[in-house]
Amino acid sequence: MTNAKCTSSPRAASLLASRLKQGSLALAFGFLITPALLSANVKYDSDFEPVAPTVDQARANILISRQLQFTHFRDQKIDDTLSGEVFDAYLEYLDGQKIYLTQQDINRFKSVRANLGSALKTGRLQPGFDIYNTVQQRIIERLDFALGLLDDGIDQFTFENDDQLTLDRSEAAWEENRDALDALWVKRIKNAVLAQRLNGSDNDTIEEALTRRYESQRKRAVQMRSEDAFQAYMNAFTGIWDPHTSYFSPRTSENFNINMSLSLEGIGAVLQADNEYTKVVRLVPGGPAAKQGQLKPADRIVSVTQEDEDKPVNVIGWRLDEVVDLIRGPRESTVTLEVIPASASDETLTRSIDITRDKVKLEEQSASSDVIDLERAGSSYRIGVINIPTFYADFKAMQAGDPNYKSTTRDVRRLIEDLKGDDVDGVVIDLRNNGGGALHEANDLVGLFIDEGPTVQIRNADNDVQVLTDQDPSVVYDGPLVVLVNRMSASASEIFAGAIQDYGRGLVVGSQTFGKGTVQAVRPLNHGQLKITQSKFYRVSGGSTQHKGVVPDIHIPSRIDKTRIGEDALDRALPWDQIEAVPHTRYYDFSSIIDQLRENHDDRFAKSPEFRLLQQEIDLLKEQREITSVSLNEKSRKTYQETLEDRQLTIANTRRQLKDQAPFSTLKELEDWQDQQAADPEGNDERLDFIVREGGHIMADLLELDRRMASIIDPKLITAETGQ
Repeated sequence: MTNAKCTSSPRAASLLASRLKQGSLALAFGFLITPALLSANVKYDSDFEPVAPTVDQARANILISRQLQFTHFRDQKIDDTLSGEVFDAYLEYLDGQKIYLTQQDINRFKSVRANLGSALKTGRLQPGFDIYNTVQQRIIERLDFALGLLDDGIDQFTFENDDQLTLDRSEAAWEENRDALDALWVKRIKNAVLAQRLNGSDNDTIEEALTRRYESQRKRAVQMRSEDAFQAYMNAFTGIWDPHTSYFSPRTSENFNINMSLSLEGIGAVLQADNEYTKVVRLVPGGPAAKQGQLKPADRIVSVTQEDEDKPVNVIGWRLDEVVDLIRGPRESTVTLEVIPASASDETLTRSIDITRDKVKLEEQSASSDVIDLERAGSSYRIGVINIPTFYADFKAMQAGDPNYKSTTRDVRRLIEDLKGDDVDGVVIDLRNNGGGALHEANDLVGLFIDEGPTVQIRNADNDVQVLTDQDPSVVYDGPLVVLVNRMSASASEIFAGAIQDYGRGLVVGSQTFGKGTVQAVRPLNHGQLKITQSKFYRVSGGSTQHKGVVPDIHIPSRIDKTRIGEDALDRALPWDQIEAVPHTRYYDFSSIIDQLRENHDDRFAKSPEFRLLQQEIDLLKEQREITSVSLNEKSRKTYQETLEDRQLTIANTRRQLKDQAPFSTLKELEDWQDQQAADPEGNDERLDFIVREGGHIMADLLELDRRMASIIDPKLITAETGQ
């Protein structure tokens, strides 16, 4: 690129001259930060000012490169191969759906593809900024095209032919030129119009809503800053090592530190950037969104409306930190999120969710207990259920010497004692949707159920292995145990469930867990912070929880889409591997009865109307996810939507009939009821759902299949095993 002819626009040239005059562009690390080269042939919109890298960013880039090469768990060099991977990841980050750039643009970038690696090692950021500026200009051009179509009126569109719009273009080819991209955008606009028309909006309302959406996106594109380009470029770069390694700009660092201190007043949701959308990763247990019940992982946020405003603010294309700022607000105020549900096959099918902001209270994340009474063939069983939403500890109270400080282990110990007083026959630990938390609490919790021994291994990049152990020989509960998990059980939850499974201390029931088995550290830079993966978790049996998670002994299907949620759904996730097992006790061998337990479970579910409804929901969601395109024919689209709504209504009404409740006559009536239920979470306790009851039945099966179940904890029958 050193011989490239600079033909940048007069506005860009004027900007450069001004900055040179002010001395803001300086010789740093042996190179000069130069004006745009790659985007020299791009004619910038008069409202758009190309961004340029700073000296501080260049320094931070060099520090990031060094940290990645020498301290990340993955041993990976910055070479020509990685250069191409960074290039591809960066384009995916900026235009993952291939709706802004053309093949002609990509061809102009080809000369840079093999050189990004060496540039990133030495802090030469301009090539990445050139690509960023080009993409932002193309975004403005596309939005201007869309607004021009709307200015001409949407009555120009016809919806009688059989055109189709591809929903996911991530694997599609780039459109060859601007004319081809124009044709694609006509389809996109028609799809947006058709979706709102089928929801009952008239043309004027549709034009106003879409105009507001695209004007908002255009405003954000014009206002992009140098820090936005740098953060996007660095995150594409760091993501080549693994999806949990990322760069935090100074502003993002501030938000991160606020979140870690739990002082944030908001909705209690973990968000991440997903192309032009902000996506929900998980909900904080006990937080407003989790209690409200309608927001789900993998939902994508389209707009945000404050309670004192009539018009929503469209946030498509916004920076993550600005979306977070918009959602954050005063306690007890209401924010309305318009989201594309994770289950939706069409990104124009949205729903609005009202959430009242509040602080996430520690007591609302606390473990709690219930008792299930089962009657089976003349036998009665009392099953204790302990729900653990997160692994928590009140560090401030603990450090202050408060003898009554709250923690997961202390609370569960107390609940177990209460359940033992209720003469329960067994205990079910519910870890579904538990995203983890304090590692030492997972270690201590395992100790409530075993004499003593290792609980988890942690290996760093130098292959040094640290083993965490329970050193307390006392056992709080020595009876039969079932642990419930699902796809959203992660990190510390997986450590606990894996240890219980390896020790043969209980059965793990549910669906394969998330697979988050890596450990990150946050390191300060001269400009922002770097969150970097440094270690991996391994079970006492030697297998990692990374990527694979914990595979249950008895499987129960879940509505959660494994292809979209979970470590193995993330690009460049570190692989599963194993190290040597550490000696540990094996309390019970379930191999002689596990087949019968599974058969009993399958028979029960085959006869269960609740499970049949769950399976129908799973099948319907799967069908929707497998749809790759939508029709732009109004009649066909209306027929499909009516069929879909009928199926959703049938499932909901069948479930109501099981509870002797009156059926809904329309989908709108169902949605209104769901909103009402969400507004009163105290009256909508679903902790003792049929999955929990099935955990109780599996416990009863254990007791019936082996009346000598007490041998699980008989010290005379304990044998030391490696777990291999």
